[in-house]
Amino acid sequence: MNSRKIAIDYGTLACRDSGGDGPPLLLIHGNSACKEVFRAQFDSPMLAGYRLIAPDLPGHGASEDAPEPAAAYSFGGYAAALEQVIAAPGLARPVVFGWSLGGHAALEMAGRGAALSGVMICGTPPVKPELDCLMAAFNIDPAAEALAGKRDFTEEDAQAFALHTTGVGGKVDPHLLAMVRRTDGRAREVMFGSVVAGVPLDEQALVAEMSVPLAVVNGAEDPFIRHAYLDQFNYASLWPRGGGRLAGGGACALPACAGSVQPAAGRIRGKLRDTLNARAWPEKAVCA
Repeated sequence: MNSRKIAIDYGTLACRDSGGDGPPLLLIHGNSACKEVFRAQFDSPMLAGYRLIAPDLPGHGASEDAPEPAAAYSFGGYAAALEQVIAAPGLARPVVFGWSLGGHAALEMAGRGAALSGVMICGTPPVKPELDCLMAAFNIDPAAEALAGKRDFTEEDAQAFALHTTGVGGKVDPHLLAMVRRTDGRAREVMFGSVVAGVPLDEQALVAEMSVPLAVVNGAEDPFIRHAYLDQFNYASLWPRGGGRLAGGGACALPACAGSVQPAAGRIRGKLRDTLNARAWPEKAVCA
């Protein structure tokens, strides 16, 4: 297991890499989170045959703050940063798993033409960057959404955001709370502002046309997304022929689904491994 630093145009990123020559699987965390949300996946023997790579996005975790926030802290900026990560030897054509913000970055990668074997998104309704569309896709919690784009957090804000996004049973992992505190507040402010300004790609149009295999998986009881919204699309490359929902899964109890996306000959194979999801992820974890 390697922890390493990668110097890219958007600053130096911290990255966890399981190593080996297995099919590469890129794991992307959410807003004000960090690579450690995927600890269980790195520890899972069921993923031992894959090369897992989980970077901290610019301005998050142990990565540096972006030298040019306006360029880095957007869906497209994160996608560009991740494209530089997978340019390293042995990481060609990865399957990408994106959790919430990470899912939007993954879709941007696909839309930008990155060479990917497949994409799986969780807690990431494909949206147009328009307010009406965001309202249709998400069950908006005004307090939580205000924090999602707030630059400067008080200690109360950090506690509330960490509980809202990664709390389990009313408790917060101390490291994940520390990473909320650590996040460059400009990352939240610039990202949220860019979405409101209509900067990201039209994800609705993207999923209707993309040729890269796509899996959409969410917790059946996720209170933050509107499942009916996700059901209405004509996905061009959905795998399997329909989205996945895990019974009993709360908001984004699904980053372990990364283990069910298998790259082979440019296709996604296999099936959703519900038992792996249950063993490799807490009973309740929330999207960021």
